[in-house]
Amino acid sequence: MSLEPEINHWGINPEDPIDAELAALESSLDNLLTRDPVYWRTDEKKDRLKRLEIIQAKQAALKLRILAVSGDIAEETGSKDASGWMLTELLVDKKIGRSEVKLAAAVSRYELVAAGLAEGVISQDKARVIVKALEAIEAHPEASRENLVLAEKLLVEYATEMSATKLEIIGKRILVEVDPERFEAAEAKALQREEERAQRRTFFTSRANGDGTVEIHARVSTAVAMRLRTMLDSLAQPRKLSAENRGRKTPYDRLLGQAFARVIETYDVDQLPRHGGHATTVFITMNIEDLRRDLGTAALGFDGDQITAAEARRMACNADLIPVVLGSDSEILDFGRSIRLAHPVQHRALRLRDKCCQAEDCDAPAAWTEAHHLKPWSEGGLTNLANMVLLCPSDHRRIHDPDYAHERLPDGRIRFTRRA
Repeated sequence: MSLEPEINHWGINPEDPIDAELAALESSLDNLLTRDPVYWRTDEKKDRLKRLEIIQAKQAALKLRILAVSGDIAEETGSKDASGWMLTELLVDKKIGRSEVKLAAAVSRYELVAAGLAEGVISQDKARVIVKALEAIEAHPEASRENLVLAEKLLVEYATEMSATKLEIIGKRILVEVDPERFEAAEAKALQREEERAQRRTFFTSRANGDGTVEIHARVSTAVAMRLRTMLDSLAQPRKLSAENRGRKTPYDRLLGQAFARVIETYDVDQLPRHGGHATTVFITMNIEDLRRDLGTAALGFDGDQITAAEARRMACNADLIPVVLGSDSEILDFGRSIRLAHPVQHRALRLRDKCCQAEDCDAPAAWTEAHHLKPWSEGGLTNLANMVLLCPSDHRRIHDPDYAHERLPDGRIRFTRRA
């Protein structure tokens, strides 16, 4: 019995089974799209999402099979590959089309990957990750055909257990799993070269936006980035909702930015290089009357960058800043000393005493807090336990904000009220 579709006497194919099956698929999808998932039960949604994931993988397998033999399309259109036709007819960007054509050719070379796609157990994203890892093995001067076969088998198995991102991490060191004795030392050398390249590519730039913010752009090694992200995550969560935004969820990227500022503000300056026998410091210059009022501005450093008096007072509580206070004729009235900062022993004592942020509506743990002078140093306040309380960065900023008034309650807590 012939498997070819029946041809009539006129040489016309009356019914192409492939077209009929595709039409049936299109019809089924059209029918499904008329259904509203809002009425489905939770277990039904989960089940149907799983099935659609499998269907999507199978659809990708069929598409890649066609693209793998699409040389005639390229020849007909005079393009390098079918991506030219995809751009013209399907409006698929050339870069995306070329990537799919390349993946199709690669998948056709790896039977287990192609079978995993066809069975719906490997997504197109995972297939791309596996193919990239296998191509790296093929290019490896010491890898054998047996290594490649075993690596493909392992990666296809892993693909059923993990996401594409985790699979990519495994794929980078799959040779070590395949043959640890031969490839462990080579991987160590490769990692060393990668880290050396990362050091050479490291940079930091900053650009003032003119609106009180500075745009920072940096590239660091993976190890440094992971350490920084761990620090920021630990400082960013959980974070309380302050009084002015209570009931609204703060975007996590903003919390990370605030955590980054916290790291900078609380960095131990004793770890910085010493110049001429002195630690690195920042100077604040401002008028004595402006400093004592809630209004006014201060010059940060020697470049004339302006900050508010309130911000200067907040920073003076817990940063290694040298206040240069000027009189009416710009004579230096006080060249402050960083001795005003709470000693580490004092800060530990404050943690034991206060336990957490002392704002009435806050329970941020003591580890996240800063020491605040109840009577500011500009007014003769002493750096002792009686004159200091712990406040989280958000409330420390609020206590210096002229838009808020505050009072100390009998139990030692700080109550904030917005000024009229």
